[in-house]
Amino acid sequence: MIPRTLFDADLEGFRDSVRKFLEQEAAPYHDQWEKDGQVSRELWQKAGELGFLCPCLPEEFGGVGADFRYSAVLIEEVARAGLTGIGWGLHSDIVAPYVLNYGSDELKNHYLPKLASGEMIGAIAMTEPGAGSDLQGVKTTAVKNGDHYVLNGSKTFITNGQLADVVIVVAKTDPKEGAKGISLFMVETAWEGFEKGQNLNKVGMKAQDTSELFFQDVKVPEKNLIGPGEGQGFFQLMQELAAERLQVALGAVAAAEAAWQWTLDYVKERNAFGKPVIAFQNTRFKMAEMKAEITAARVFTDRCLELHLDKKLDIPTAAMLKQLTTDLQCKVMDECVQLHGGYGYMWEYPIARAWADSRVQRIYAGTNEIMKEIVARSF
Repeated sequence: MIPRTLFDADLEGFRDSVRKFLEQEAAPYHDQWEKDGQVSRELWQKAGELGFLCPCLPEEFGGVGADFRYSAVLIEEVARAGLTGIGWGLHSDIVAPYVLNYGSDELKNHYLPKLASGEMIGAIAMTEPGAGSDLQGVKTTAVKNGDHYVLNGSKTFITNGQLADVVIVVAKTDPKEGAKGISLFMVETAWEGFEKGQNLNKVGMKAQDTSELFFQDVKVPEKNLIGPGEGQGFFQLMQELAAERLQVALGAVAAAEAAWQWTLDYVKERNAFGKPVIAFQNTRFKMAEMKAEITAARVFTDRCLELHLDKKLDIPTAAMLKQLTTDLQCKVMDECVQLHGGYGYMWEYPIARAWADSRVQRIYAGTNEIMKEIVARSF
C-alpha cells in the first residue's frame, strides 16, 4: 500500500535472482536440513559463487562493493521464504564487518576473501552459559603468552556453530576489568583445543546449527587479536550491535508479511459454516489490524535502513526497532496460527514453523527487556 522507495530496478532484479535461487537451491531441501540440524555446505559454496555472501565487502576482499541494501534483500528473502536454517546474515553482516572495520590488513587479506567465497563459514561467540545479554560478565579468558594468547572457556547458543570454520570469540584479556577488559579474537575451529559441542535441540529454527563451543588452552596468534590492542572488544561490540538489530528487524517484518499473506490465502480457501473463513467479521478485523501494524513496522524499518546507509542509526533507535518489530512478529505469528485453526499447529504448514521460529527473535541480539532498558537510558 505504501511503496518502498529504497529499492530501485537493479535491486529488485537482484531480489528476483535471490528469490529464484532460494526456491531452487534451498526450499526443496529445508525439510531434510531440519532433520539434519544444519543446511548443506554446498549451499554456502553456491551462494559464494553468485556473490550472495558478504556483498558489501570491497572487491579487493572478494565482495562486490555493494551497499547494505543488497544485504537487506538477502535477509528479507531468506525470512520471507521461512528458510531460517540459513545463517548468511550473521556470516556476511556481523562477522565480516568486525574484520573489515577493526581487523589488521593481514586479518582482512587472510579471512575476508574466504568468507566471501564460502570457503570459510563464520560465527561469533558472545553468549556463555552464565552470561547472555550481560557481555561484561563473560568468563572466557585469553592470557598473553609470548607471541600468542591462551584461550580458555566456553560459549553456548552459537549460530553457525557446527559449520563454522572461524569464530570471533569474545574473551577477557584482563579479567579484573569490566568492559575495558574485553577483547575480540579470530579463532579457527581446526586449532588444537577448540571443540564443538552438541548441536542444540531448539524449539524452532531446526535447520540452523546452534552449538556449544569449548576452548581448552587454544593457542591464538597475537595477530588474530581484532583491533589495535587489548581492551577494545566492548567498544567494537557496541558499535556493531545497532546494525545487528536492524538485521533482526528486517527479517522480522519480512517474516510477518509472509505469514500474513499465507494466512490471507488460507482464510479465502478454507470454509466454515458454509462460507469462507474470510467472510467472518472477526477474521477480516484481525487481518486488517495486522496489515496496519505490519505496514507501520515496515515504514519504520525502512527509515532505520536509510539511517544506517547514512551511518546515522543510533543505538537507542535500533533498540526500539528491534523490540517493536520482534514483538509484532510474534504477535502476528500467533494470530495467524489461530486463524489457521488446528492446521496452524501442524508442522507441515509453513505458519507452524514460522510461529516456532519467531519466538527466539525477542531473545537474541539482546533481549527485548534489554532493548527497553537501552531506550529508557536515552531519555
